[in-house]
Amino acid sequence: MTAPSVAGKREEIIANPLFEYLLRLGDDRLVLGHRMSEWCGHGPILEEDIAMANIALDLVGQGSALLKLAGETEGAGRDEDALAYFRSEPEFRNAQMLELPKGDFAFTMVRQFLFDAFSVLQWDALATCTFAPLAGIAAKALKEDRYHLRHSSDWMLRMGDGTEESHARAQKALNHLWRFTGELFESDAVDAAVHAQGIVVDLAAIQSRWQQTVFDVVGRATLAVPPAGATSSGGRRGRHTESLGHMLAEMQIVARSHPGAKW
Repeated sequence: MTAPSVAGKREEIIANPLFEYLLRLGDDRLVLGHRMSEWCGHGPILEEDIAMANIALDLVGQGSALLKLAGETEGAGRDEDALAYFRSEPEFRNAQMLELPKGDFAFTMVRQFLFDAFSVLQWDALATCTFAPLAGIAAKALKEDRYHLRHSSDWMLRMGDGTEESHARAQKALNHLWRFTGELFESDAVDAAVHAQGIVVDLAAIQSRWQQTVFDVVGRATLAVPPAGATSSGGRRGRHTESLGHMLAEMQIVARSHPGAKW
């Protein structure tokens, strides 16, 4: 049997752009939620430990709702659990930045801030889209992510304008993560196809507003925006860092060890 060509596989994906788009939205939140959950019991202070656990729950809940909708859109009998636990690494569509190991607390908070600033704008646009099920998820998630953004912004200020150590760690994290941020604003045929279906997200406009928010907070935190340079992307097309495979092995082990089990 001849293996399907890459081009043929890509045509199959584009044939159901709404499913593909919902996977991107859901995988972003599921993967970041899992990374945030790794801090449960390890937060720097008790109050922050609880806050991070709640943010992780919000993100996983958003991911679950989106993957459930994706499964319904696909029409192949896969629910949110099947999509979360029984897809392999190349089938995930999350941005690469979100799968990187949690690192230290500064790395986690800088990444959270960079994504929160994007996610609030993305949900704001999706809350008025013509696809009612997605608009409903977006409206609820927008309220949650506005809190997430306030929380991560506060930590950016506390770390950047704090001690010499906290400033250095926050700047190091920002320098490392910056090259991954461009992927959040990449647009392709999937975006064009769902745009025609009434799901309109102007990524160029969002990027401009995102930069305003990020530059403002980074400046007030006495940190420096890294210079433009090489970018890293590919997650939307199933090309990931080695970190995602390790994460999925941990996340999926129970479901794959006991397929079909019910509690």
